[in-house]
Amino acid sequence: MITITEVKSKQDFKRFVEFPFSLYKGNPYWVPPIIKDELETFDSSKNPAFKNAEARFFLAIKNGKVVGRVAAIVNWLEVKEQQLKKMRFGWFDFVDELLVSKALLEKVQAIGQQHELEYMEGPVGFSNLDKVGVLIEGFDHIGTMITWYNHPYYPSHYEAHGFVKEKEYLENKFKAAAADPILFAKANRLIKKRFQLRELNFTRSKDIMPWVDQMFDLFNSSYASLASFVKITDVQKEYFKKKYISFINPEYIKFVVDKDDQLVAFAIVMPSFSKALQKAKGKLFPFGAFHLLRAKKHSKDVIFYLIGIRPDYQNKGVTAIIFNEFHETFTKKGIDNCIRTPELEENTAIAQIWRHFNPVTHKRRRTYKKVL
Repeated sequence: MITITEVKSKQDFKRFVEFPFSLYKGNPYWVPPIIKDELETFDSSKNPAFKNAEARFFLAIKNGKVVGRVAAIVNWLEVKEQQLKKMRFGWFDFVDELLVSKALLEKVQAIGQQHELEYMEGPVGFSNLDKVGVLIEGFDHIGTMITWYNHPYYPSHYEAHGFVKEKEYLENKFKAAAADPILFAKANRLIKKRFQLRELNFTRSKDIMPWVDQMFDLFNSSYASLASFVKITDVQKEYFKKKYISFINPEYIKFVVDKDDQLVAFAIVMPSFSKALQKAKGKLFPFGAFHLLRAKKHSKDVIFYLIGIRPDYQNKGVTAIIFNEFHETFTKKGIDNCIRTPELEENTAIAQIWRHFNPVTHKRRRTYKKVL
């Protein structure tokens, strides 16, 4: 018999976070989170997403053992301001039993109906900076710290329960050596001169902080046209500033500004922490922090986390400036592989940015939708 229980206590939240550790034990491609950080994500007193969203968390129990979990989320900015009557769900993991996944999804469905929402979609997080999508191809590639990994049987569960494809995301990678400077070095000089632009490079995280609010404003404006976009609020800006910016090598953050020092474009690259997180096994102590610090300094793989261009500068070749700077940094650090975060299949603008780098699609992921 399967019992669905709502997560309320600290002990239950710990069970919620730790369930994938047993589900993916021994899997060489799954990348575990840091347990402490994951718990803070679900803490309404610490995660500013709860200022504009609400979430409930559920565990599926069978014979006293956790066999599934799900987070049911309503983002009220999305529902009220964008008029998208969507019930979100994420952190959805389960053993290969249809009754388990069905029981968890029925809890999400009931909450959506209580709020008079029109459909449910997942897996998604609270906002656009959270993880998204169930993996449908690329199960034999190691995950990243900013994506969910899942067993190959997951998609069949969605389809068995009447869900249909909503959005598809591509994950691409390319060799750093493919970023041939001949393609953009000359354009870099011409574009800077034509539009009176200049690059900003950093060696200290504290020098980046005064620019971060502008960066998130630019992010909001550059992605606003995408169907899935929910803007980042001022409170979330502060949260992400403290949580992530100091975690990234300052040399991996590139800005482009105009003659008035207004931000025109930005890109953030992160070292790959995948193997370090596997070694950490969910804990910073006693050795997890050492593995992460070592990866921050020495990883030869990087992940393109965010890139944004102000709408009035899109299609003007501004990325040539960014890529010229990254080429110099990557060459100095001996970077081998560049991995991109999931990008909407319909986002043709982002595809244009990367077309010269011979990218290879090594993973696909999808969100699924069901009418309530």
